[in-house]
Amino acid sequence: MSFDTLLYAHSGGVTAVINATAAAVIDAARAHPGRIGRVLAAHRGIAGILREDLIDTGTLDAEALARLARTPGGAFGSCRFDLPREEGGAVMDRLFAVFEAHRIGWLLYNGGNGSMDAVARLQAEARRRGHPLQCIGVPKTVDNDIEGTDCCPGFGSAAKYLATSMLEAGLDIASMVGARGSVFVMEVMGRNTGWLAAATALAAGGDPERPPHIVLVPEVAFDEEAFLARVQAVTERLGYCAITVSEGIRRADGGLIMEKSRDPRGYVQLGGAGSAIARIIHERLGYKHHWAIPDYMQRAGGHWLSAVDREQAIAVGRAAVELALQGRGGTMAAIRRLQDAPYRWDLRPIETAPIANLERALPAGFVAPDGLHVTAAACDYIRPLIEGEFVQPTLGGLPDYRPFALPRVARCLPEWVG
Repeated sequence: MSFDTLLYAHSGGVTAVINATAAAVIDAARAHPGRIGRVLAAHRGIAGILREDLIDTGTLDAEALARLARTPGGAFGSCRFDLPREEGGAVMDRLFAVFEAHRIGWLLYNGGNGSMDAVARLQAEARRRGHPLQCIGVPKTVDNDIEGTDCCPGFGSAAKYLATSMLEAGLDIASMVGARGSVFVMEVMGRNTGWLAAATALAAGGDPERPPHIVLVPEVAFDEEAFLARVQAVTERLGYCAITVSEGIRRADGGLIMEKSRDPRGYVQLGGAGSAIARIIHERLGYKHHWAIPDYMQRAGGHWLSAVDREQAIAVGRAAVELALQGRGGTMAAIRRLQDAPYRWDLRPIETAPIANLERALPAGFVAPDGLHVTAAACDYIRPLIEGEFVQPTLGGLPDYRPFALPRVARCLPEWVG
């Protein structure tokens, strides 16, 4: 049997450029008709593979691929699914049954730290079974927390969106300063790391008098008294204070400032830290306050893409196809920074097993000594990643995000029950 089918899938939170990676994978695979037969996509990641819910990308012509590459969100759907920890088992049996049924010789999995764990474990299982599958990791996450890569596709565009939002909100609140004093709090994503919060510091352009005046990140325990003293000092001086809060900030005892809910598996959905911080300020200092949560908007802002981020998203997709054809299973196409100014980078393969499930936190040198802001070094690192703009074609005054026809491949196996 010839295993000449390439399967692409992604998992976890999507980004504004994840479809650019998908389009690049499909386009690069088509450049090897002698080796790669069909190019399929799993509907909703590994969960879709288990259900044998596979999409035939052959109907996407050049125009559709170009549209796909500029559309935010995950066109093929995503999921959050953790492989069971034991070797083999029913889940692995089913996955490899699907690979066999559809002659899948290459699986390109686009995701974050957990997805790189899946890549490493699927590759190890393929070797254990003597299966020819080559599983390649393709990095993406707005959290920018994958180890081994300088940055993660998706982060640059989310950083650009958030820095712009803080810049514009700062101009608004500065124009509405009143006698009472005003505070604006913006809560951004960042469960355990503060990369997105740090990005909002770009809005200040190095001027401590411009927003954000305070940046709270999960890497530093929240000190309420020191924080309130800074809020008061800034507000008394300027009449207002703008604050960025990572959703995952914690107190000194490790307790979250706020969580929304906890599912039966123990997964905590975060949200509300910004509201909690705004409420503390109002109760303790009496200032007028507003707070906002960009939520999905920060990772779906396709109208304001970073050109660098989009270029890297395309590059990792193309590189992943080459790694697959080279038989480099269990590796990931990582971005390597060669130079800061002008920014230069390239790609290199790294093994996924050593980086699986690790989270890259802000380096100590990126956080101010008092824990209430980030340093110039953090801004210097992030600034090149938001450079350049990709202008979206519009339809009726809005970005052209028309849906795609995604025909399913006929199922070969019994329905999955698991």
